[in-house]
Amino acid sequence: MSTQPEDDVGSGSYSTSLDQIIFVSTAVLQQGVDLVNNVLTEDEQMVYGSKMLPGSTIGKHLRHARDYFDLLLSCLSRPKPFELNYDLRSRNVPMETSRPIAATALEGTIKQLRELQENRQQSILDDPVTLEAVTPFKQVMQTTVGRELWFGALHAIHHWSMIRLIAAGEMGIELDPSFGVAPSTLQHRGHEGITTKARF
Repeated sequence: MSTQPEDDVGSGSYSTSLDQIIFVSTAVLQQGVDLVNNVLTEDEQMVYGSKMLPGSTIGKHLRHARDYFDLLLSCLSRPKPFELNYDLRSRNVPMETSRPIAATALEGTIKQLRELQENRQQSILDDPVTLEAVTPFKQVMQTTVGRELWFGALHAIHHWSMIRLIAAGEMGIELDPSFGVAPSTLQHRGHEGITTKARF
């Protein structure tokens, strides 16, 4: 995972792949923090039941996206060999219904990612991870820490896009044009995005 993107992130304090992946991941999660702190105005908005995406709420998407990072970080806190299972997610937890709790939870994950960046060597990105999943058939496959960190960021963007559908499309809440849009799409559109600022 040594290739460097040809943009601003490839220089300065984001000179390594680990720095870049953590930068992207924390920026995506910070969008969630900004949403609950600065855009949503009441907890009822967290639990509004989507008509377009039955069973979905803003709170559930925030929790689900954070869960993937937390499960990966928990995996990395244990001795090698790393074993990871994303199916062990929590549900119906307070961060789904409370803006302050959601903000605190997301900020906690951002802090853990930055600690990972500070305390680990660049080579951790290539460390093998055994991933177990039920699809519904049990699957066991090999991946790497770097791949799963990158997946966590893109997975969160995917769920932010569904939050956009609920918030803007159904509830009439105005969101930043870049919320829930992949960095590659922002670059294609010519927007300033994640490669040049932390809140994109």
